[in-house]
Amino acid sequence: QVQLVESGGGLVQAGGSLRLSCAASGRTFSSYVMGWFRQAPGKERAFVAGINWNGDRIYYANSVKGRFTISRDNAKNTVYLQMNSLKPEDTAVYYCARQSGSTTWDARSYDYWGQGTQVTVSS
Repeated sequence: QVQLVESGGGLVQAGGSLRLSCAASGRTFSSYVMGWFRQAPGKERAFVAGINWNGDRIYYANSVKGRFTISRDNAKNTVYLQMNSLKPEDTAVYYCARQSGSTTWDARSYDYWGQGTQVTVSS
């Protein structure tokens, strides 16, 4: 059984920064693409960023390119999302997930999800 636990969310003013962490259990963490998604109230869960096993393939949603950075530390079984220049429209619950399918930006390609961490950006 795989468990994913996010942390690092909170309330921040527009223009500020937050760093989210996702700690994973299990010995096969380094074998998988990991992704971050977010879900705002009344909206569908949306892809934010994804990273392959060694970090040489990284993908971002257009809305966060240049502001967010995804990274991972396989020795610590942890994936990170550094969020800079935050905007009120970044307000959402952020989830990390493990990809098992073929499409990094499609939530249906992920089999394990964390419980989510709330990020609120005030204007």
